[in-house]
Amino acid sequence: MPISKVVMFCDGGARGNPGPAGIGAALFVESDAGELEEFASVSEYIGTGTNNEAEYAALIAGLEVALEYGASDIEVRADSELIVRQLSGQYRVKSANLKPLHAKAMSLLGSFESWRANHVAREQNRRADSLVNDALDAHLNSHLMRDKDTAT
Repeated sequence: MPISKVVMFCDGGARGNPGPAGIGAALFVESDAGELEEFASVSEYIGTGTNNEAEYAALIAGLEVALEYGASDIEVRADSELIVRQLSGQYRVKSANLKPLHAKAMSLLGSFESWRANHVAREQNRRADSLVNDALDAHLNSHLMRDKDTAT
């Protein structure tokens, strides 16, 4: 059954900037009681990148999941003021490496009947942040395990 309205929290991060990068997105619907209930999430290591590249990658991944569920209306909540202001047109996208990511995000947002992006404090974005850290920690731990295996 399609979900009409989705609230998505998204975050991306790189350890080193650029460095190993991960993304997190948590998608919620509002219950009849007005509570947000999570129905899907994304947590993924995306290779080497910058914080802003990871922020856009998280946004894109979350939008794709929302569309897969048939969402027609989405509210994006992100702690990256840069990304939110670029989406709203308040800031220009100057970085060449962000331009294609911004274009893809805008194209995906255009697939919804309505959308809005809101900047939230980091404390309000804890779920997405934990998904980022889970992805980065899993990647780091898998490398440590491989290194340990090859050393014996």
